[in-house]
Amino acid sequence: MEKIRYAIAGSSGRMGRTLIEAVQQDAGASLVAALEHGSSPFLGKDAGELVGAPCGVRITADLDAALADADCLIDFTRPEGTLEHLAACRRHGVGLVIGTTGFSAQGKGAIEAAAQEIPIVFAPNMAVGVNAVFRLLDVAARILDEGYDIEVIEAHHRHKVDAPSGTALRMGEVVAAALGRDLSECAVYGREGHTGERPATQIGFSTIRGGDIVGDHTVLFAGAGERIEITHKSASRMPYALGALRAGRFMHGHKCGLFDMQDVLGLK
Repeated sequence: MEKIRYAIAGSSGRMGRTLIEAVQQDAGASLVAALEHGSSPFLGKDAGELVGAPCGVRITADLDAALADADCLIDFTRPEGTLEHLAACRRHGVGLVIGTTGFSAQGKGAIEAAAQEIPIVFAPNMAVGVNAVFRLLDVAARILDEGYDIEVIEAHHRHKVDAPSGTALRMGEVVAAALGRDLSECAVYGREGHTGERPATQIGFSTIRGGDIVGDHTVLFAGAGERIEITHKSASRMPYALGALRAGRFMHGHKCGLFDMQDVLGLK
């Protein structure tokens, strides 16, 4: 079986280390490059040592060299870094799996443009379970389309820099689309003071940041005399890494195109 050759961005971070571990445990995957920024203290170190399994791949800041032998770059960093990596992948014809969130409209436009030349899987959450929840939310929203108030509650670790999470926003988008609403017009991101009565079409978001919470998401449908809650809780980052590798396998063989995890899982 041909192994897919992966490069990993942000390799010394929490998600980067989990991705290295996942690649090393996958018989169909090979780690060929590990990237970090130019001032990282991990430059030159064996990437496998970060997870207790040396592999001979040295961490580098040389993006072009890192992509020379790669089939796919997996990126769970930050928008500015991901867009730099996007341009390099475009130059080298390397596929890109993007788990980064918090892009501006301009950044999303750059991703769409690059997908005309290289294959890209871009999703706010790579976990298979979360993507199953997206499908469940679509069904639930269509059934609970009258008489139910909808709230999205999410919790993450203290280090997360964007809020609400990309996953929470995607959950809101799925629900809004199922109900024929525009999320930009019906979303509210926090409440304080005398807010008045809640509009029936509103979709509310609540954000919690603290400790080492990997990621909890709940969508609450609150009706008269009952509540329906659809929840996903992550106990580790491994589900995101395994989903990213699955995305890489799906993408392998595609010459170009913009995909998400619903494509990867055959849910479209």
